[in-house]
Amino acid sequence: MGAYILRRVLLMIPTIVGIMAISFLVVQFAPGGPVEQVIAQLQGQDSGDRLSGSADMANQGGGEDSRYRGAQGLDPEFIKKLEKQFGFDKPPLTRFLQMMWNYIRFDFGESFFRNTPVLDLIIDKMPVSISLGIWILLASYLISIPLGIRKAVKDGSTFDVWTSGVIIVGYAVPSFLFGILLIVLFAGGSFFNWFPLRGLVSDNFADLSWWQKIIDYFWHLALPLIAMSLSAFATTTLLTKNSFIDEIKKQYVTTARAKGLTERQVLYGHVFRNAMLIVIAGFPSAFISAFFTGSLLIENIFSLDGLGRLGYLAILNRDYPIVFGTLFIFSLLGLFVNLVSDLIYTWIDPRIDFERRDV
Repeated sequence: MGAYILRRVLLMIPTIVGIMAISFLVVQFAPGGPVEQVIAQLQGQDSGDRLSGSADMANQGGGEDSRYRGAQGLDPEFIKKLEKQFGFDKPPLTRFLQMMWNYIRFDFGESFFRNTPVLDLIIDKMPVSISLGIWILLASYLISIPLGIRKAVKDGSTFDVWTSGVIIVGYAVPSFLFGILLIVLFAGGSFFNWFPLRGLVSDNFADLSWWQKIIDYFWHLALPLIAMSLSAFATTTLLTKNSFIDEIKKQYVTTARAKGLTERQVLYGHVFRNAMLIVIAGFPSAFISAFFTGSLLIENIFSLDGLGRLGYLAILNRDYPIVFGTLFIFSLLGLFVNLVSDLIYTWIDPRIDFERRDV
């Protein structure tokens, strides 16, 4: 197993480099970079508030072609200063190699427009995403797996039919749409004002007692968690049910029952190990989705300042240090979680041996 883990870790290196290289290449052809963002802000100001001597700049630079949209009329020296400020005065290959060298040392630089280290921004936004991610995963697995097993055992019964209806509706309704509905109903929209609309905690959180802090924390998380858990709950439940049904129909289950084992012993002593493999296979994607991607719209709807919102605003503003820094961290974390998932495979089913197969 040690050799397999080592091979997987070494394989992460070209994988992460490939992800970053493709993303970096795409960015080179994307219009509206940070230099153009600054130029657009300058051109959008009143003529009296523009750079001093703008008329002279127009005379100096207006006749020259510029690769930046809207740069005509600005001093070429000013454009060069902007390029140097954002690091675009170097060739793309040099910038990419320098970026990767810094990222290997976990030096993600500073935000273009916030003047704050990228790592500090990520750490600052992490509590919101961690809060959403942890509770979504717990709700998804601790509720969905027992429900999926129950539905498999009661396949075709009234219980199975009506719970399937609820699950299908939950799967079909997007989480952000359900979040808007919850706001309308329970957060001061048109009916009740039972829950807060923004933030992870109240303004007076520091003055509350420890048990009041717990209540206040979950009071703020209630609606976002309900909205996000709906689709995850449906997916995991159906996956568990179908996996258990497939295993229950196999011959070894009939043999176990013939030996006099109780239904509980058959389900949790024999079927569970095999049926849960496919559920565990979906854990990495569920983990990444719950922590980083699935919360984007929910964070915006409920005004939660987390990693999803941070990445979204960075893309809009072309804040490349944040974009590439978060991409590197999330990709590295995703590769690591996939490795952990494979190790869990071997823990649940010792028959699986990755040492005997090629990576």
